[in-house]
Amino acid sequence: MATTTATSSSSTTTSTTAPQGTLGSESTGLRASGLLRLSRTATSVVSPSSLGADIDSNPLFGLTAAYVPEDVDSIMQHIANHYEYTLAGSRINLSNNSMFRACSFALRDRLIETWNDTQRLFRDNEVKRAYYISIEFLMGRAMQNALINRALHGPFNEAIHRFGMELEGVEDEEHDPGLGSGGLGRLAACFLDSLATLNYPSWGYGIRYKYGQFEQNIIHKQQVETPDFWLEQGNPWEVCRTDIQYEIGFGGHVAITTDEKGDIKFEWVPANQVGAIAYDIPIPGYGTKNTLTLRLWSSKPVTHYKLEELALRHVDPWEQLKEKQIDEELSCVLYPKTDTLHGRELRLKQQFFLCCASIQDIMRRHRRSKATLEQFAEKTAIQLNDTHPTISIPELMRQFLDIYRLNWDTAWDIVTKTFSFTNHTVLPEALERWPVPMIEWLLPRHMQIIFEINHRFLQQVTATFNPANDIISHLSIIEEGSPKTVRMANLALVSSHIVNGVARIHTDILKSSLFGEWNRLWPGKIINITNGVTPRRWILCCNRPLSELISSCLGTKDWATNLELLAKLKEPENVNPKVLQALEDCKIHAKTVLANLVLKRTNGTVTLTPTALFDIQVKRIHEYKRQLLNILGIIHRYHTIKMMTPKERENVVPRVQIFAGKAAAGYERAKVVIMLINNVAEVINNDPDVGNLLKVVFISNYSVSLAEKIIPAADISEHISTAGTEASGTSNMKFAMNGGLILGTMDGANVEIGESIGFENMYIFGARTDQVQGIRSRPPSAIDYRLYGVLRSLENGEFGPYPLYKPLMDPLWGGNDYYLLGHDFPQYVAMQNLVDTEFLNRELWNKKCLFTIAGMGRFSSDNSIEQYATQVWGLTKWKLDFPQPVTKGVLKTSKS
Repeated sequence: MATTTATSSSSTTTSTTAPQGTLGSESTGLRASGLLRLSRTATSVVSPSSLGADIDSNPLFGLTAAYVPEDVDSIMQHIANHYEYTLAGSRINLSNNSMFRACSFALRDRLIETWNDTQRLFRDNEVKRAYYISIEFLMGRAMQNALINRALHGPFNEAIHRFGMELEGVEDEEHDPGLGSGGLGRLAACFLDSLATLNYPSWGYGIRYKYGQFEQNIIHKQQVETPDFWLEQGNPWEVCRTDIQYEIGFGGHVAITTDEKGDIKFEWVPANQVGAIAYDIPIPGYGTKNTLTLRLWSSKPVTHYKLEELALRHVDPWEQLKEKQIDEELSCVLYPKTDTLHGRELRLKQQFFLCCASIQDIMRRHRRSKATLEQFAEKTAIQLNDTHPTISIPELMRQFLDIYRLNWDTAWDIVTKTFSFTNHTVLPEALERWPVPMIEWLLPRHMQIIFEINHRFLQQVTATFNPANDIISHLSIIEEGSPKTVRMANLALVSSHIVNGVARIHTDILKSSLFGEWNRLWPGKIINITNGVTPRRWILCCNRPLSELISSCLGTKDWATNLELLAKLKEPENVNPKVLQALEDCKIHAKTVLANLVLKRTNGTVTLTPTALFDIQVKRIHEYKRQLLNILGIIHRYHTIKMMTPKERENVVPRVQIFAGKAAAGYERAKVVIMLINNVAEVINNDPDVGNLLKVVFISNYSVSLAEKIIPAADISEHISTAGTEASGTSNMKFAMNGGLILGTMDGANVEIGESIGFENMYIFGARTDQVQGIRSRPPSAIDYRLYGVLRSLENGEFGPYPLYKPLMDPLWGGNDYYLLGHDFPQYVAMQNLVDTEFLNRELWNKKCLFTIAGMGRFSSDNSIEQYATQVWGLTKWKLDFPQPVTKGVLKTSKS
């Protein structure tokens, strides 16, 4: 990987090889804008008035020449200023909420300074940037993460304490941003944190959803979706860029003309347009002042009118405004339901809205640089996070061909060097397909370009490989049918120079089956980059006691950016009774916190015992993730306890079974699973024979902030998808980093985790990937007697009316058990019994937890991003040189 150091001792810039690019002290010559280049390492106090004409004729820039100080007194003053002047607060309305907002603005002030400096560093050095386009970013709360990343947790904590409040209570006022729904969005958020921490020039692009995906409520044991009003009190972290707006077209026709040279010219003439306005959120790195940008697009009506045209058409501007206000729904909800034509069109329009605005913005930034269009791929890398942003490809081609008049071969060469694609599924039915007539109606020029891409691609394949017709049909971007459809994954595969899977077993499946023909024809194009999670949020932020224990054992805090240091926890001096007891104390503390949360959530009706075994499964509710297997196992455990004598129950390991996760709004079978869990919980939690030996809890409206409470508390975390169905999973990594042992199948990242921590520290069961198809093809086998008892109890209405659950149970009775619940059930029960036995051996259990943490170093998202940066994007690191500490009068290098 190339690295660059930018230094300036005079007016010249030299490049040398160094471990990392830094921006050092700069000359005092005027920069292009006329502002003095001030040294970031300056320590003298310089008043704005003394800078005089050396700064600029405008005193504004002199008044903003120094960094905002970071001492406690200055922070208190800035919080007070924002409380009074930004919030118009008074003595009678001070609350945790108003304190949160004032603190957020005070913290954002400090982020904005380094944010501007970072962008200036990238801009001045004409660096290559990576652009990560994702339909979702599950960011989580920003305050605690920013305080820790910027090493301001202590000063802000003290400042808030002096105001008579507690930081934890203030942080709890923050609403999780409604920008994502699950692992795809959380991975994107972890990657942004790592990109900033590792000093890679990059941007994130997403949509500013007004109402998120939905807020999950449990009414009469069932999931009920309501809008997530996360923006109700505003978002203090975002900056609305009213000067950055683009128009996004839909419908219309393609005009074909000839230019002055006689060449054919295509021009898309949209029937209507929607405005996209940018909202930026700063993303601070850890241990660095580099601060990146997450740019989110919000839809708005186009506000300019062609009055003469409206007059000729006798159209009332007010009536047209009402029609255009419908366009705002494009950024209202994440993943609109697709059970209607309107819903499907809305989802496609939403994806194009994101892609078109982002490509226009990337192009604008490139055009402002000194690089030519032909050098676009040398300065730009675009990563498609799954198939949702794939329409970016024909959009970039359209701009090159129709607006900038490049020829096809030149444009295509640039596009294929620019794009790379991450696949996140092994399920063929989950790969997006859009009807050709729908794309022709909404995006007529893009459909022409897709047809041309496919035509040229198939010509190339035929000429180079002369494959059989069935292979050509499989490779084609266009799938024949009624109607024809566009395979978005195939479009991404054709147009990207690198395609990656997200766990080794997932990538092997892509190479051998899902994208097998591609891999045989273009070996090396599909690579593996295993997912990771950021240890800053998932250990430092969410588990402070464990963080302190790790730092104490290692004698350093450097593990937060070098997670491989965790391996030293296995050294003999750390494997001792004192450390093991301290580790258990951390777990009891986390379980107590979660027990208090559940008590509050259930209005005091469910009391959890922190010394019980906490068995947790939290993730999106889906049949392949097999929450149903878990709840069937719980019913069996309940029946077993009920049949015991009081004496036998004394030997039962007390259990707490916790579920959380949302079912997609249109996924009825997943919603039935939620209802079953809640009905089982009601029966068990109110059975005096069971008491505290078994509790079942479904925590509604799962979010990042809830995960930060739940994950540290797990003794066991379940990752039990049918082998060969989970691409990677990242919650398994988060649990393991916090000492939660994994009960799981050989699926997704479980395989690599086991290789790293030792399979002896996991509880693995179930069919292997290479066995699944054979099991499915065999005649049905007899139902395990324990599962039979569970099914009979459901049929007899023990947990509610059986017709409600019949669609879930029929495959188990009839042998059409696609996800192999019946096959894996006996092994699942046996492994749970082993968990009980080993949980009682506290020394053995605590050692397993310690060794699990010690083996998780390779699963930092920093490791994943290093692979993307070097193997896919070709990025160089650029790091701000910054004064420490920031005291009053320290001057900025740039004030852009």
